[in-house]
Amino acid sequence: MFATLSRQLKNHPALIPLLFFISGGTAMSLMYLARLALRSPEVSWDRNNNPEPWNKMAPTDQYKFYSASIDYSKLKKNGPDY
Repeated sequence: MFATLSRQLKNHPALIPLLFFISGGTAMSLMYLARLALRSPEVSWDRNNNPEPWNKMAPTDQYKFYSASIDYSKLKKNGPDY
C-alpha cells in the first residue's frame, strides 16, 4: 500500500498537499471526537459510580468548545440541588 502511494506521489507531486490536508483534517476530527468522548458531561463511562455526571456540574463550568456570547464565570444556578 505504501509503495503504491509513494509511487503515485512521485509521479504526481500535486497530490502531496491534498494528502497533507486530508490527513490533517482526519487527525483534527479524531481529536475533537476524543475530546467529546472524554470531557462532555453527556457521556457517562462509569455508570456504577457516577451515573449522571451532568448533575454534578457547577453553573460556571464551561463544557462547550467555544461560546461567543455567554460568559460562564458570571452565571448563577437557577434550579435546586438534587
